[in-house]
Amino acid sequence: MSNKKASIEFDGKSLELDTIVGTENEIGIDITSLRAKTGMITLDPGYGNTGSCTSDITFIDGEKGILRHRGYAIEDLAANSTFVETAFLVLYGHLPSEIELATFEEELSEHSSLHYGLKHHFDGFPENAPPMAVLSAMLNTLACYNTELLTTATEGPGFTVPTMKILSKVRAISAWAYRSSVGKPFMPPRPDLSYTGNFLHMMFSDTFKPYEVLPEVERAMDLFFVLHADHEQNCSTSTVRLVGSSRASLFTSVAAGVGALWGPLHGGANAEVIKMLTNIHENGIDPKEYVEQAKDKNSNVKLMGFGHRVYKSFDPRAKILKEQVDIVLKAMNIEDPLLDIAKELEEMARSDSYFVERNLYPNVDFYSGILLRAIGIPVDMFTVLFAIGRMPGWIANWREMHVQNMRINRPRQVYTGASLRPYTPMGER
Repeated sequence: MSNKKASIEFDGKSLELDTIVGTENEIGIDITSLRAKTGMITLDPGYGNTGSCTSDITFIDGEKGILRHRGYAIEDLAANSTFVETAFLVLYGHLPSEIELATFEEELSEHSSLHYGLKHHFDGFPENAPPMAVLSAMLNTLACYNTELLTTATEGPGFTVPTMKILSKVRAISAWAYRSSVGKPFMPPRPDLSYTGNFLHMMFSDTFKPYEVLPEVERAMDLFFVLHADHEQNCSTSTVRLVGSSRASLFTSVAAGVGALWGPLHGGANAEVIKMLTNIHENGIDPKEYVEQAKDKNSNVKLMGFGHRVYKSFDPRAKILKEQVDIVLKAMNIEDPLLDIAKELEEMARSDSYFVERNLYPNVDFYSGILLRAIGIPVDMFTVLFAIGRMPGWIANWREMHVQNMRINRPRQVYTGASLRPYTPMGER
């Protein structure tokens, strides 16, 4: 706690409140005693001004375009780390030693296969089942095969084993959800491949024709996961914490996170970017005209992939991913008309005072959609890959919440409905 105090005055009474200052000088007013002492609550729809917790995991300064995990800049992690190493960092708070990283990789490999009984569950889904629905359902089903792990342990095997199972098996569940929807047989994991290489193999290999992973593609896909490893208290992470606060298991909590991530305003945003670019391309819309329509509040046209709830400057992840898009397209010898449209939209929006004054810069979703499309990932799988990348952050936040022994989350409300009224019998209504 800080030595400085804040005060609230209402109806002639004053209440002194403690403040807390974070390591990056973020200041929070502690209102935990507000209702008990005054009977009042704060009202903050969307929680834009409400801190639900203290956390050591991720720091974001949206005004300056800063993103750090455990103190490490996302730019440094993108340039030097891998997803597996970043996942370890997010989970345990430090970069792993060679032995720690090797052990971590071995544990992920050990848990990469799915129980045979789980495979039959895929047959119960219709072919057009949304992959995110399948992923959420199968993560909960995974709990049924690991009932001894339905605890809230934060140390030892009680935490490590379910963590490894989820981090590793989420790839197989995701890949098999896709393959079952297109009528292809499941592909078992290969222990000789990397975490990301294994996912691409399980997605695209055929029985007699293994998928040849280009180094540029594998690196770009791994970097996509790195850039999504955690992002502070967003909608899905807050959902994982909210569900976990009831002492729900890790399996159930991350399954709930998948549901929250599914929406187009969160994890589904990159798919919306591709839909927008496809619409412009297929209907021959002039990008300049589209930008003008997006500026018109009455047009219902939105420039998807621009602006962010947190960042008020360029999303640092977007800068990194933009470079990878160029590298992958060149390596795969792809000329994508959607990328040309995307670049044109970006140039116009970044030079247009309307967007500049409103800090509407391209975010990570703007380029991630182009990248995933180039690799061959179907649009309805985009958010599934987001979930794979975000899994370390969800697990780390679930663990941190229990380490801090947080009580069950229970937001309040200001009731605006009818006051007490008598029941009216049926014949008198």
